[in-house]
Amino acid sequence: MLSKCPLFNGVTSSELDVLMKDLPFQIKKYAKGQMLAQSGEECRSLMIMLKGSVRGEMMDVSGKAIKIEDIEPPKPLAVAFIFGQNNRFPVNIIANDDSEVFLLPKESMLILLQRSAPFLKNFMNIISSRAQFLSDKIRFLNFQTIKGKLAHYLLQLESSQQGEIILTKSQEELATLFGVTRPSLGRALRDLHNDGLIEAKAKSILIIDRQGLMALLRKD
Repeated sequence: MLSKCPLFNGVTSSELDVLMKDLPFQIKKYAKGQMLAQSGEECRSLMIMLKGSVRGEMMDVSGKAIKIEDIEPPKPLAVAFIFGQNNRFPVNIIANDDSEVFLLPKESMLILLQRSAPFLKNFMNIISSRAQFLSDKIRFLNFQTIKGKLAHYLLQLESSQQGEIILTKSQEELATLFGVTRPSLGRALRDLHNDGLIEAKAKSILIIDRQGLMALLRKD
């Protein structure tokens, strides 16, 4: 599972054995609902998911939990926050299921970065992508109406699915993702349907007016 992590793209299993041979590491298990790391806690190790699933979660000013994303194997956790002057977890990380995580101390990671050019390149690519993702997420949460958030989400799905969009999340899950109430999300979805921007049938969505959806992204 470790060799499948994006950080080790271009590194064979045998090469990984050699690279890791004398580096200390840990494998920790977490029960469903257990917190792996708390927002503000110092990030001391590279963490890679081996089993299960975890989520990044932050609290808004009202105390409502907003899910940032789910992370599953073999993805790494909080890669962009291992180094830097304020290298602290930006969100709470909580186990969705019984999970297992590989931890490589920062000192060992520095050695690995010097030993392996592919690992270094993959690390740089991932932290750059994470910076872009977090920038988009901040914009998504703070500068869009509920309709704008929904339009943004549907347009993203359209780029990965051809033709009819099938929602894989329930309205409750989408409401948590957007940081809104379920009734508010339901009303926004009906409004998009009634306004002729989409055709919604249960979890099936057909985009009718793409330009109309894009116009919603520009509204505060």
